[in-house]
Amino acid sequence: MIVNLSQQHSLISNWVGELRDVTIQSDRMRFRRNLERIGEVAAYEISKVLPFEEKEIQTPLGTAVHKVLKEYPVLATILRAGLPLHQGLLNYFDQSDNAFISAYRKHHKDGSFDISLDYVSCPELENRIVIISDPMLATGSSLVKTIHFLKDEGQPREIHIVAAIACTVGIEYVKREEPSVTIWCGDIDDELTAKGYIVPGLGDAGDLAYGPKMQM
Repeated sequence: MIVNLSQQHSLISNWVGELRDVTIQSDRMRFRRNLERIGEVAAYEISKVLPFEEKEIQTPLGTAVHKVLKEYPVLATILRAGLPLHQGLLNYFDQSDNAFISAYRKHHKDGSFDISLDYVSCPELENRIVIISDPMLATGSSLVKTIHFLKDEGQPREIHIVAAIACTVGIEYVKREEPSVTIWCGDIDDELTAKGYIVPGLGDAGDLAYGPKMQM
């Protein structure tokens, strides 16, 4: 399943617009906060499809029966660009275990690149629900490699992906490699550059959130 959170107008459309806007995105704090907001809304929407159970809660005047999450999902993110989006998810799934993955594009002189995955820190994943956040789902290569790596640690019961902006090319690749995943995105674009950047996209989310990096 693919969910475009901007398909029905809401504040997410405003926030994605600010992420894209060259006159606004230079404000790093605002850029990070907008990613965080999108993560919060995505968490709320995902929570609607997670398993719940009824629980009796004691109040000062009696008891109330409430539906509560049966289990909290594991929140995973790809460093460094995914951190603000991850924080938004964590603000709502505040009892979740967390996983962190270092995956980046290793560029070659001819302009091509490979996905290098150097570090993974994660809890027990067997039969659990996992939500992976990555602000830009471009080619989908880093996400697929991340999913394969996580599955080596344990087989999740469900996998959800949260992206601020996704490209149809990357969505198709991810669904081809991992057909059971659900993708939640702030908006969907249709084009990629030869270097794998989304068009119109927003640029490099990691650089906009945390400053430019040396190219590896």
